[in-house]
Amino acid sequence: MKKYILSLLVTTTLSYAGLINAIALIINDTPVTLYDIDVKMKNNNITKQEAVNRLIDEALYNQELKNNNINVDIFDIDNHIKKLAAKNKMNILDFKSLVRQQRNYEIFTQQIKQTLLHKKLVAKISRGKIKLASEDDMKIYYENNKAKYKIADTIDTIAYISKDKNLLNKIKNNPMMKSDKVMMQNLTFKQSELTPQVKYILNSTNEKDFSVIFAQNKNYNMFFVIDKKDIKVLKYDDVKDQIFSTLMKQREQNYLKEYFETLKITANIQILK
Repeated sequence: MKKYILSLLVTTTLSYAGLINAIALIINDTPVTLYDIDVKMKNNNITKQEAVNRLIDEALYNQELKNNNINVDIFDIDNHIKKLAAKNKMNILDFKSLVRQQRNYEIFTQQIKQTLLHKKLVAKISRGKIKLASEDDMKIYYENNKAKYKIADTIDTIAYISKDKNLLNKIKNNPMMKSDKVMMQNLTFKQSELTPQVKYILNSTNEKDFSVIFAQNKNYNMFFVIDKKDIKVLKYDDVKDQIFSTLMKQREQNYLKEYFETLKITANIQILK
């Protein structure tokens, strides 16, 4: 009897495993299982049809990467990080250290890899097919979107300094907490006086919010941004490159949407389950 029950359990388990691993659809040569669909639904809190649509899009995207021999290696990633550091006027070691203090560095590099794969694919399939943003295009965008390029010339803060990073994390969760192992000081900064690292941190922190915790001078540091004052609009020449990137990204997205909609129409999609 025990052998029969065990056999029944094993058979049931295998049947269930076969069910969840059953192929639901094939996009060209890429199979998608019922399990893939279920995971996509749960992870993104979406309907089954939305999950299927996303999986089709992802399969077509990955197929295009393969068909166009698009790859990204560690040297590509390092070069991109160097550019990010230079853009923020920081040396590469300080920039990497700051990133590691803010987030998981491995996830950060994986996101860069995906960004570079995307850029390489866009460059390959859209070469000569996307009109470059002109000077007039950029100036019109700047005039219509000046609010995006505002910056505070004066920033009032409370600075927290401690040898113990955990204490700063506790203060983030309980701002009323006091500790003799945490030095607090009210500081007012001017944009022109900020070091690249502090400028990056303060400009990316909202009013009435704590900044990331970062290491400096053998201590852990954190700011609470009280107020941002003397708001000014950055000059067109100072944000020209940023505007160009924004406009081209919009045009690339529009082109890619049409490109992949065409791929989806012409793809061999077999629905099995």
